[in-house]
Amino acid sequence: MHTTLKQLELVQTKINEIINRKQLKTKPKIIVVSKTFSIKDVMPLLEYGHIHFGENKIQEAEEKWTEIKKKYKNLQLHMVGKLQSNKVKKAVKLFDFIHSLDNKKLALMISKYQKELKKEVKLFIQINLAAEEQKTGLLLNNLNSFYNYCVSELSLNIVGLMCLPPADINSDKYFKLLRKSSDDLNLNELSMGMSSDFENAILNGSTFLRLGTLIMGKRNVI
Repeated sequence: MHTTLKQLELVQTKINEIINRKQLKTKPKIIVVSKTFSIKDVMPLLEYGHIHFGENKIQEAEEKWTEIKKKYKNLQLHMVGKLQSNKVKKAVKLFDFIHSLDNKKLALMISKYQKELKKEVKLFIQINLAAEEQKTGLLLNNLNSFYNYCVSELSLNIVGLMCLPPADINSDKYFKLLRKSSDDLNLNELSMGMSSDFENAILNGSTFLRLGTLIMGKRNVI
């Protein structure tokens, strides 16, 4: 068995253990974040039937996935990195989910290109929970007005919230905060949990885990 496949199965087993032990209702899906890895590295997972993959950069994603998506019709591609406004059209065309919506300009452009391309993308609003200056994301106190703008004025398909908690800190309180904010808006999806804190995220109701190194191994440096 290929190493990545073995890792995926180990993680799936761990998720099932946590869910059964805590009797949780939500079983999160795994987004395998395959940035810097070639399609050759990803093929064993595709052939196994895994469908959720994440990328951070548009150009890399285009080169890697455009042809593959034609062959694997069930494939769900997630944009998990910062989205620049000049790349929005390409993102709408290629991705099924965008996890990094955090400002009105981006929302407006997504709306424009969805109409132009006649394609709807599932969107997560990215929240900067700790108001970290070096990170993108909407501040929590702006969430309600931004959500209403996206849904009422632009008719965007906001499915959930996403966060990147501060590094080297217990992520639990941030996951709880995102969960509460999501519940307040009656949203179904929560994009939270990465290789270092996915167990905590599961306990707090995450529906999408963004796992890279845990499954793919050490990143190739670009």
